[in-house]
Amino acid sequence: MGVVPMVTLSNGQLMPVIGMGTMSMVGPEATKLAVVEAVRAGYRHFDTSYSYGSEKALGEGIREAVGLGLIESRDEVFITTKLACGFADPSLVLDGIKASLRNLGMEYVDMYLIHIPLKLNPQVRKVPVAKEDISQIDLKGVWDKMEFCQNLGLTKAIGVSNFSPKRLQQLLSFAKIPPLLNQVEMSPLWHQDKLREFCKANDIHVTAYSPLGAVGTHWGHNKVVDSDVITQIANAKGKTSAQIALRWVYEQGVSIVAKSFDKERMRKNIDIFDWSLSEDESAKIGQLPQYKAVVFANVYGQHDVVLDLDAEL
Repeated sequence: MGVVPMVTLSNGQLMPVIGMGTMSMVGPEATKLAVVEAVRAGYRHFDTSYSYGSEKALGEGIREAVGLGLIESRDEVFITTKLACGFADPSLVLDGIKASLRNLGMEYVDMYLIHIPLKLNPQVRKVPVAKEDISQIDLKGVWDKMEFCQNLGLTKAIGVSNFSPKRLQQLLSFAKIPPLLNQVEMSPLWHQDKLREFCKANDIHVTAYSPLGAVGTHWGHNKVVDSDVITQIANAKGKTSAQIALRWVYEQGVSIVAKSFDKERMRKNIDIFDWSLSEDESAKIGQLPQYKAVVFANVYGQHDVVLDLDAEL
């Protein structure tokens, strides 16, 4: 199995182009063991969030991987975590990253993202969220504190997640440190063409989450891996449907966060770099009907603030 390529972000920082997602309901011990197996398989980029509840298990997994000699130190891995909506207030951002670092057992993260451009009541513990517990984010105030976190050395870089071109343009109008990265849903069934064009023009790298349609979640679908077109290409090339989908996303010039805690699928998901799709195969996938998997209104409630966010994306 080959080495995962790196992408150079606009600040010169190197990031592995495929990372392992850690949002799961399997529990901390299974998550920790999956992280160790991922390191063994060759993953060096791990994505988490305070909201996922997986930060502690991820940190423990990395330390166990170091203890086993799979890597020499934490510095060999790229760690992304995110500011939860409950911390999305200028007065709470520093508390948010410090809470994440305590969970991880680390002194810094490599990338810190605003998870969603929404603010939630910090007391919220379940979804869907009541209308009175959600509000607009003070983006200028929050971003100023994100910059402060970077200046303190608590994170090497800052970025965003689930931001539309409209919100990115707003952010760029006052940011002293521009966002390096925007992590958004992207798959063969959700291309994000306009968003990717905007990000490319503004030196913002795009990372794709749910590249397989968020299979196995209560909000996602199996339409990517069950696609007849993708299945036919996979059979012809002796690959899995997931590998074809991930390769197509990678060939669009973005990085990927993919989640699987199954050892075999974990290895197959990372084994996409020593072959490529033909122009005809890529074109067929590019013509697939578009279908969004992650609908925020289903998670955060049916009201204007969230519906506007879904519409933008």
